[in-house]
Amino acid sequence: MSSLKLAIVGGGSTYTPELIDGFARLRDTLPIAELVLVDPAADRLELIGGLARRIFAKQGHGAVVTTTTDVEAGVADADAVLLQLRVGGQAARDRDETWPLECGCVGQETTGAGGLAKALRTVPVVLDIAEKVRRTNPEAWIVDFTNPVGIVTRALRNAGHKAVGLCNVAIGFQRRFAGHLGVDPELIRLDHVGLNHLTWERGVTLLDAPGATTGREVLPELLGSFGKEIAEDLRLPQRVIEHLGVVPSYYLRYFYQHDVVVEELRAKGSRAAEVAEIERQLLAMYADPALDTKPELLGKRGGAFYSEAAVQLIAALLGTGGGTSVQVVNTRNHGVLPFLPDDAVIEVPAEVDAAGVRPLPQRPVEPLYAGLIANVTAYEHLALDAALRGGRARVFDALLAHPLVGQIELADRLTDRLLAHNREHLAWA
Repeated sequence: MSSLKLAIVGGGSTYTPELIDGFARLRDTLPIAELVLVDPAADRLELIGGLARRIFAKQGHGAVVTTTTDVEAGVADADAVLLQLRVGGQAARDRDETWPLECGCVGQETTGAGGLAKALRTVPVVLDIAEKVRRTNPEAWIVDFTNPVGIVTRALRNAGHKAVGLCNVAIGFQRRFAGHLGVDPELIRLDHVGLNHLTWERGVTLLDAPGATTGREVLPELLGSFGKEIAEDLRLPQRVIEHLGVVPSYYLRYFYQHDVVVEELRAKGSRAAEVAEIERQLLAMYADPALDTKPELLGKRGGAFYSEAAVQLIAALLGTGGGTSVQVVNTRNHGVLPFLPDDAVIEVPAEVDAAGVRPLPQRPVEPLYAGLIANVTAYEHLALDAALRGGRARVFDALLAHPLVGQIELADRLTDRLLAHNREHLAWA
């Protein structure tokens, strides 16, 4: 399979060089012959395309890099299509992180009211792109990095697309735990369960060898020896992690310390403003024809280890990764978590190979976590319905169902603000 063609829709993102670097370093795992960057922003696209070619050349990678603003042309004959979109750009993200704070709610691009706004803008665009993929190459895999990953992946799967979602939270934990223990990351396997951006590490296995099925449980050892560092990384009280005996994802802070986070966000300003400034600096760097490596500043952009996770997943799906591997992905529930509908999208370890994605069985989920998972799953169902069919009433219902909202007056105020700030992106509004 030395003639693989990949397409990245949203290829003009300042983050794309991180993926390019991973493709170049791991070319034996994922032998790409052609990479197409697709983006409506032609000026940014040429900057990123030029840097991608220089990175490949610097690392001796022979892939051809092309760019286009035409989605249908770009995804034609691709073996896999990667989606990394931000409908409305950083300006829309800044609004998502700002107007919920006016109502005393977390302002965040994937969680709460801001996450709903992003879903409403994004789902129709993603489904339009996916239909173009289906028309040109129905066998292509669609790998979704676009947030909110759980809702977007559910939309894709419900529409019958060959899609899987990917997030970097799990691989981030794998790498950090391996660093604490001083072992190869490939020896760490996570008991990772939940929904996208709503997960807990209930166990950590140190495998006897890479790819082995046997090993020993080391989570108590990690919490005992590195609890302080883990808690600081998550910005959660160490006593809470010790009490739970699990490691929550850092997104659980929005639920476990909602009011504290709201006050912090009001004081510090939006993450979108920080990222916009980083992007401005990165684009200036990318314009330098002498630059042929990803700049160190890109590490502050976010998305650590995404390229490694992407390569592992795509290589397994396309059959170049050496057989079946176990990876944490976003995929359909199919009874794995029996308290959720089969079509819910969950984030759990799965067997991945050329035959597809098969989520692994999970031990019963404790009520403390299952209740929140079920609540947010119900919200995601309503959020997707609002994204597909529109209407103020559906937006209100989704907000009322969200555990960070859940009050009539609050849902009303948030609905009005959401619509006021997103009319240009919502055809029905």
